[in-house]
Amino acid sequence: MARFRVTSAIAFAALAAFIAPLSVQAEPRASLNDTARFIAGMQPSAGSPLSAATGDAYWKQYAQSFDDAWSGLERRQLTKINALVSKDFTNPQPVLFYFFSGPDFLYADAFFPSATTYVMAGLEPPGQIPDLRKLSRGETAGALRDLRSSLSSVLSYSFFQTKFMRVDFSRAKLNGTLPVLMTFLARSGKTIYDAELFDLQSDGTLHPVEEQIANPTGKGVKITFGDAAVGKKKTLYYFSTDLSDGGIKNSGFLTFCDTLGKGDSFVKSASYLMHQDNFSTVRDYLLKHSASLLEDDSGIPVRFFAQGWQLHPYGRYVGPIGLFAGQYQSKLNEVFGKGRATPIDFSLGYRWKPNESNILRAVKDDTATAFEMPPPVIKASASGDAGKAKVVAAADHPTKARNKYHRRKQETVSNYWPKLFGYAP
Repeated sequence: MARFRVTSAIAFAALAAFIAPLSVQAEPRASLNDTARFIAGMQPSAGSPLSAATGDAYWKQYAQSFDDAWSGLERRQLTKINALVSKDFTNPQPVLFYFFSGPDFLYADAFFPSATTYVMAGLEPPGQIPDLRKLSRGETAGALRDLRSSLSSVLSYSFFQTKFMRVDFSRAKLNGTLPVLMTFLARSGKTIYDAELFDLQSDGTLHPVEEQIANPTGKGVKITFGDAAVGKKKTLYYFSTDLSDGGIKNSGFLTFCDTLGKGDSFVKSASYLMHQDNFSTVRDYLLKHSASLLEDDSGIPVRFFAQGWQLHPYGRYVGPIGLFAGQYQSKLNEVFGKGRATPIDFSLGYRWKPNESNILRAVKDDTATAFEMPPPVIKASASGDAGKAKVVAAADHPTKARNKYHRRKQETVSNYWPKLFGYAP
């Protein structure tokens, strides 16, 4: 019986040490940058209160898993995007508008590395500034598993799954979009100096949450960070706000954006919302305030770029996936005519295979008229008689392309979408 009591006491002591809050073992509070590095599976600075926890088996396993995933992401995506940007994307603006972004700083930084102010917006709340002292070791291990799980689709397929994102971000110990933003900042080589939660007022002003203003129209976080490549501090604003016509009308969000002037804009995996009339306000705003706009086909329909824009297609347009049936654009198919689009070797958006992904870079040019049809390609007849050569339109005929898309629709919906995400639309 005595042996049993001793063994039980030892086991209880071990269990208590595991579940004890980090606040007992990690004072004072870790810096934001060290917290970001820790949850990103990266070593915090020497002497950080979090350093001791990096010796635990759960963190080592987490860090190794994250390192492996990030190495694959850099090889498949980021290195190739960086090469394209440095070669083709000239005259970048200091401000980037990335609406319908969720917490996707990863691709904002990849395509617009020289921006100094990032304005991101989505429905998901920012959550709280992480304080790992409030979590036991067991809770920290679980929180990191949840964080890694919530990032799986964006690391593998370049976009978040909206259906699951809100659930993941609301119930997690590391809740909201802020931990994800911090993770991407750390993994992208940034240094985080400050993070301030704010409330948005209808006049476009931002107020610290401590002020507890009446009837805020939105919430968000302002992150100040450093970029070694640029050598200066940058600012990231994330807004949790409704971008539909009804939600944006009196929110003050666009009034705030007005204070920043014009910039570049980015739209990716935006659920084709700006194809709808009830998102016309934000669509018109981006068209008016963008010096250039980079998007996949889920963004602004190409018919709105008919005049005053130079269009530069990249990749291949094969139509939307089955989940968004009905959003096929015949004019976009013309823009991506054979021989006109620059090939890409990475994936973007819902078409996660590189040979099916598309990007359109629209550059504001007030002298430009409606986009020109792609030039025809001359193909010799089967008989080899040059005199009977026929002219074939450079773009696939829209009807043929649409029919091809619909033939693939059932396979698309029933096979690879559930396989990727575990549910059918």
